[in-house]
Amino acid sequence: MSQTLQSLVIPSDLAAPTFSRRLSSITDTPIGSSHEAPIAVVDDEEIPTIDYFSLFSPDEPAHRSAALDCLSAACEHYGFFNLVNHGIPDEVIDGALRGIADFFEQTPVEEKSKYRKGDPRARILWDARCHAGENREHLKLLARPTFHCPPNPPSFREALGEYVTRFHEVKLGLARAMSLVLGQEESYIEDAFDLESGFDVAAMNHYPPNFKSKGTMGLAEHTDPGFIISLIQDMDGGLQILTHQGQWINVHIPPNAILIQLGDQLEVLTNGKYKSHIHRVLVGKYKARRISIGTLHGPSIDKLVAPALEFVDDTHPLAYHGMTYSDALEANNRYEIEVQSCIEQLRIPSL
Repeated sequence: MSQTLQSLVIPSDLAAPTFSRRLSSITDTPIGSSHEAPIAVVDDEEIPTIDYFSLFSPDEPAHRSAALDCLSAACEHYGFFNLVNHGIPDEVIDGALRGIADFFEQTPVEEKSKYRKGDPRARILWDARCHAGENREHLKLLARPTFHCPPNPPSFREALGEYVTRFHEVKLGLARAMSLVLGQEESYIEDAFDLESGFDVAAMNHYPPNFKSKGTMGLAEHTDPGFIISLIQDMDGGLQILTHQGQWINVHIPPNAILIQLGDQLEVLTNGKYKSHIHRVLVGKYKARRISIGTLHGPSIDKLVAPALEFVDDTHPLAYHGMTYSDALEANNRYEIEVQSCIEQLRIPSL
């Protein structure tokens, strides 16, 4: 086993985290309008690490119990964690990242332009943005329940398809483990979202070399829809997540680890017990381009997602409206493939 119990430990002050590391001010790039004052950034704050293999260790009950406790704490108090020992070979992850780099760098613009926004039911969408502080090229495609991918370069389709297939099993495993720590049967989340037919969208980003001032916006602050979001990247740095305490954490993903973030629909299902977190991408002074693949793993497209009765009581009143996943994705006049959040529309104002 590559990870020890030490890697499963969440800080003991988790229930009311405090951050003692040196704070630095945010860059001079304006970040949205939802926060009235500048928000401090915690440099290199360590985020939870979950050993996937340890979640399923029947021969080591103490180890498994520690891993499940760690997962519970990470989901409830952080909303994101690095997943290690997940069983996906390094060469599969590296191959997927190389494949998407080949698509962005070798495919002529004329061919990529075929996938620009036009058809509301499109299953592949490409665009490039170099304005309003956002500097990236991106490709979104439907990964499941059917796999859609540009035909060229052929290595891209094969490599990405292999990664999608491998992670599907990891996703189902995480759903079972999360169900258990929520006090439910193993199949609870899988059944609630119909994950076997889930609407999964792979969102691939290409950030070109940046020689401008540090802090250029790569992707503005947002949450993501779905059950969970998985992220792999070829170069560390840039991703920041907003904590419950109103601080931006610089997220570092170890080589061939997978960052897991909780999605909006899991927040709705659990009536806010688990929350999706606001995050953003800042682009520093990088001499090399960066590639990332974030996959938004959603419920079945027609699945109605509403707070489950198990999470609603006098202390935790109904906090969200129910909505089908399709309607949620289209709530802001967006295409399904754009997978944009509508969590604010789903929230019921508190009295």
